[in-house]
Amino acid sequence: MKFSLLVITTIIGASLTSCKDGRPQDITSEVIIGNGQMPNATNDNTGNFHIVFGSGDSIMYAASTDHGKSFSAPALVSVLPGLAASHMRGPQIATTSNGLTIIACNKEGDIFSYNMTDSGNWIKSARVNDTDTVAKEQLMALSGNQGNLYAVWLDLRDKHNKIVGAGSNDGGKTWSKNVMIYASPDTTVCECCKPSVVIEGNNVYVMFRNWLNGNRDLYLIQSNNRGLTFSNAQKLGTGSWALNGCPMDGGSLVVQNNKAQTVWNRKGKIYACEPGKPEQQIGEGRNCTLEIADGKNVYAWIEKGAVICLLPQGEKKILGKGTTPVLKAIGNEQILCVWENENQIHSRILSL
Repeated sequence: MKFSLLVITTIIGASLTSCKDGRPQDITSEVIIGNGQMPNATNDNTGNFHIVFGSGDSIMYAASTDHGKSFSAPALVSVLPGLAASHMRGPQIATTSNGLTIIACNKEGDIFSYNMTDSGNWIKSARVNDTDTVAKEQLMALSGNQGNLYAVWLDLRDKHNKIVGAGSNDGGKTWSKNVMIYASPDTTVCECCKPSVVIEGNNVYVMFRNWLNGNRDLYLIQSNNRGLTFSNAQKLGTGSWALNGCPMDGGSLVVQNNKAQTVWNRKGKIYACEPGKPEQQIGEGRNCTLEIADGKNVYAWIEKGAVICLLPQGEKKILGKGTTPVLKAIGNEQILCVWENENQIHSRILSL
């Protein structure tokens, strides 16, 4: 993948030194990437990081070629009138062997994909939903692996929100016929919670908040044929959250070596959970996420308006005010956290 138009600028400089035990210290200074909302991030097989976020109706992109220490000046991907970029809704980005792909949704409920060319320009390539204006909740997720992408979203075809997905094997230039992944027998899934998706090889994992028997619990559903068909949905954790309303908090999912790890909020408490095992409380707050680095789980969430990061040794780091954190591993010893605060996109590197 070429980035010939990339101009890397260090917004806040910080040098990397070593601790007494040989581990690198935190790069404690924040980097302000640009003005905008709802960041999403991915990294490629060369170690570059790619960030997408919304700014009004503009889809913005920035990249780092120095392991997250600095980012390019944000560049315009496209203007999408009515772009959804608030309240857990925003553009999503993924990388495959075909390059970078972004998906974004407008207020009418249509999802579009954008691809980066070899010259570093972006082109609008396709519409993901095969029925008009069905993604009216504008809540979606995207994952890429090798040559394949998979997108999931809350879908209002047939009047009730359900989980629907589509795959692409050409980097988002075209999308498969949409697949109905899950429909709640109680008419709808949770209406305002963002789903999560991970594609790994032929396996696709989808996590979503259900509405079943009056409970707003997290469920995991899996496909072993790249999303053509899915197994039965599996409830995560042993407890339930009876709630006549939507918490607007869908949690996060990662998969490594076909082993899923999840994190989510129930009644303001943050739980980590492996499918089929009891959940473990790790904190209090909302908007939680996780990443795996060197086989160890790293978590982040929002607690009393601050971004909290929980490292593998159990140490909690307060990164500052903000919301919607995203974590990405930098090799085996560091983690990049990206978040939003007062219409600015921030990042910081932490050592594990």
